[in-house]
Amino acid sequence: MNAGSNEERAEINQELKDLYASLPEEDKLEFNIQLQKFLSKEVSRIKSDYESINGFNQPN
Repeated sequence: MNAGSNEERAEINQELKDLYASLPEEDKLEFNIQLQKFLSKEVSRIKSDYESINGFNQPN
């Protein structure tokens, strides 16, 4: 996430926890599925960016 500080990150995390806690049980499964999709996509993007910057640790 694009939090500007640790405090802001903690506030965002708490908002997400509160949102999750307020969901009906049947919606929590869908929330978890969507969260996993989002996290997988973001990790892949970060990995791709990292590999582009580091050139796969191979000399040109």
